[in-house]
Amino acid sequence: MKSIRLFAPSLRIEIMDVGAAAIAEVPSYKPLLDLGLGHLHAFEGDQRQIDAILAAYSPHVSIHDDFLFDGREQTLYLASGPSGMTSLLKPKLNALRFFNGFEHFGHVERTAQVHTRKLDEVADLPPIELLKMDIQGAELTVMQHGQHTLAQCLAVQLEVSHICLYENQPTFGDVDVWMRAQGYAPHCFLDNKRWSIAPTIFGGDFRVPGNQLLESDIVYIRDPLNLSALHDEQLKKLATIAHACFKSYDLCAHLLMELERRGVLSEGTRVQYYESLR
Repeated sequence: MKSIRLFAPSLRIEIMDVGAAAIAEVPSYKPLLDLGLGHLHAFEGDQRQIDAILAAYSPHVSIHDDFLFDGREQTLYLASGPSGMTSLLKPKLNALRFFNGFEHFGHVERTAQVHTRKLDEVADLPPIELLKMDIQGAELTVMQHGQHTLAQCLAVQLEVSHICLYENQPTFGDVDVWMRAQGYAPHCFLDNKRWSIAPTIFGGDFRVPGNQLLESDIVYIRDPLNLSALHDEQLKKLATIAHACFKSYDLCAHLLMELERRGVLSEGTRVQYYESLR
């Protein structure tokens, strides 16, 4: 990505992925690791997933096998590894039955008592600048107990639920209100997952979606209308994240314009950036 050479930050971007199991997706932050621009702090309490994480991201990864939540002992509801539905929240049976296939996906094979940690109690973590979380309903609790660690966070990618599959799971609305109160603005949806409502199946395949929203991957960024709150290196890092992770070229150009205004980048860098995209 030669475009990034125009504005690359001088320090690596500290990335955190909570629920980092490498199951069925290439994470948005992988280009930063491939370019040597970031380091990943991967949190995954499910030991079945650790080897795959190391294989996917070594040598740019530090593994933490903590269960992040509220610092108290909790019941872990273990579903099958490939399902991705192991959670610290109890599956909500009537919600699982509402969707085709989810009663099977969310089947609890066994439970275990685990001691959870508050994010702010994890030692030796640097200030996190890019956060990704997909932890089956526990995202908001982790952030609420990690405000010191996340005080410098520039972008957050979260899985949010429209129909909650777990008991006491915050809705998208709950998460959105909290994020805005912390100074973030919604930037984009990376994915909107729809699913078919039981018992209707389209084309003989229960995975073919109907219209019902299930969950979304949403990206929040530090308020782009208040760039004065960010120092120069943070602007460079957010520009790099916007370009490399989310293909948000207009956001990147907006940040470059602010860096030009401050005299950090030479006049015309934004134009060079546009040309590099062709």
